[in-house]
Amino acid sequence: MRRFWPVLVLLVLAPWVGEYLLGNVPIQRLPFLPVLIPLYGCGALLAREIARHTGRGWPTIFLLAMAYGVIEAGLVDQSLFNTTFEGLDQRGVTPVPWLGVSAYNAAAFLVGHTVWSIGVPIALVELWFPARRGSPWLGRFGLSVTFVFYLLGCWLIFKELRDQESFLAAPHQLVVAAVTAIVLIALGFLVPRRRAVVVAAAGWLPMPWLVAAVTFVTAGLHVLVPESWPGFWFDVAIVSASAVAVAWLARRPGWSDRHRLALLAGALLTYAWLGFILTLLYGPGDAVRWAGNGVFAVTAVLLLLVTRRVVGRREVASPGLGEGVSAVGAGQHGR
Repeated sequence: MRRFWPVLVLLVLAPWVGEYLLGNVPIQRLPFLPVLIPLYGCGALLAREIARHTGRGWPTIFLLAMAYGVIEAGLVDQSLFNTTFEGLDQRGVTPVPWLGVSAYNAAAFLVGHTVWSIGVPIALVELWFPARRGSPWLGRFGLSVTFVFYLLGCWLIFKELRDQESFLAAPHQLVVAAVTAIVLIALGFLVPRRRAVVVAAAGWLPMPWLVAAVTFVTAGLHVLVPESWPGFWFDVAIVSASAVAVAWLARRPGWSDRHRLALLAGALLTYAWLGFILTLLYGPGDAVRWAGNGVFAVTAVLLLLVTRRVVGRREVASPGLGEGVSAVGAGQHGR
């Protein structure tokens, strides 16, 4: 069982972060978390395992995570095309007429799934199990089983929301979503394998606390940008700039697990307070839902504190290990 602890933790963590911490699913529906594991948990596990099995790292993981987001929002729950999804009127927000989508909402879905549903859970679990950070956790059989359960999860969510929403996207919308996902997956495999250690030149690195603060502010700007075309383009700019900055800094000597944890702290705490905002908008009179937001927020803080303790103990036991692992990983796997 020790071999499978990273797998089990990731399977639970992905749907919890992506839906419950966000506040999109209230605590009353916590018993239904296992229903989301095949879609979210297996999706995150597939993205990670495919990248690691092929000797690739975070660029590939993020491209596969983007494909996951397109598949979920475009083909499975079809919220990308449903202008009245869950009773919300999305028709007047940055419309793209022929596709029948909102550019603003499409960006929100894509970034949310890429960063929070897939990226954050994977990075957090890899911090807990650093010895297995760059290697696969499953063999071919386990990978095949994961894929089957992922397809099952897609079907279950598709069927439930099709019956609930009485909506089915147009054929051309489904084709565009499918082609976009295929292109993103293909791009993930086009990312070269990096076997030689290639580290950027030494230079300034921000302190971890500054990384956490900037991430928290940037993530907050992302979720609070106005629902308009200027807001959409501003969001594209800050998300792109953040991705480039992190990729650039992560290749420098001295980038450590503390910096990685700082990124996770800024992202997780953003979803922690955003859950309260969603409850204020969609369930202001639901006392149990408010209490659930508090429980989930405290859980997120405890997860970060436990991770900080794990990272700290590892640094005490093996000084410099975090920086060394990070530097080698950046060179070998584009992490």
